[in-house]
Amino acid sequence: MDIQLIHQFIKNALAEDVGDGDHTSLSTIPEGAQGKAKLIIKEDGILAGMEMAQEIFKIVDADLQVTTLLQDGAEVKVGDIGLTVAGSTHAILIAERLVLNCMQRMSGIATKTHRIVSLLKDTKTKILDTRKTTPGLRYLEKWAVRIGGGVNHRIGLYDMILIKDNHVDYAGGISNAINSTKKYLADHHKSLQIEIEVRNIEELSQVLAIGGVDRIMLDNFSFENLKTAVALIDGRFTTEASGGITEENVLEYAACGVDFISMGALTHSVKSLDISLKAY
Repeated sequence: MDIQLIHQFIKNALAEDVGDGDHTSLSTIPEGAQGKAKLIIKEDGILAGMEMAQEIFKIVDADLQVTTLLQDGAEVKVGDIGLTVAGSTHAILIAERLVLNCMQRMSGIATKTHRIVSLLKDTKTKILDTRKTTPGLRYLEKWAVRIGGGVNHRIGLYDMILIKDNHVDYAGGISNAINSTKKYLADHHKSLQIEIEVRNIEELSQVLAIGGVDRIMLDNFSFENLKTAVALIDGRFTTEASGGITEENVLEYAACGVDFISMGALTHSVKSLDISLKAY
């Protein structure tokens, strides 16, 4: 966990929510009131965000007493209790929504990822996320993918070269794009993996002739063409399938023999897990 990044996120989120004060709590509950609350799981799934919740409670009020009963990655059932918290009632109520917003979304992502990873347990294929994340929440969403058993693709534009179709077209072709990339990395003394997206067998053949990359993304290939592509690559490069892949067809894509499958749906259209924080 990147503590500095997480703490900055929490402070920004609290500032957005609290403003100049939680006037509902301030007006209804006496100053100094003490209370307890428990995190209740209301839907089966994979729990994620427990470490995050602890940091939120800590920043809101370091005197809150948090007892964790379940860990990130746990398979949870309706009625399970994830944690309890005791201390200032005002602090608990300030932390409540941020804890739930983070945990519900992270648990939804972890649950979906876990289902897909389970489908592929008898294959060699691993599931990757993408940059199709909620702005400001990328770290949390990619963290949730890992908790669910998936693998993070690049974090952003800075930690890997990914030459996509627009880059190829703007660069004037595959050869120009690869050669320019290699020169750029050498000139700037950077060591980054290079991945290139291809749209058809013809583009793949060009990449195979040029080389100089680490991974080839096979985008929107039919099953037949994907099998052909994997055979042509023949283990010389890491392979990744992308485009139009869903929970319903992911196993068929994996059966084509690719090393990775990337799925934007892990983060961009996931259903949050139902969780609540209730006083007791």
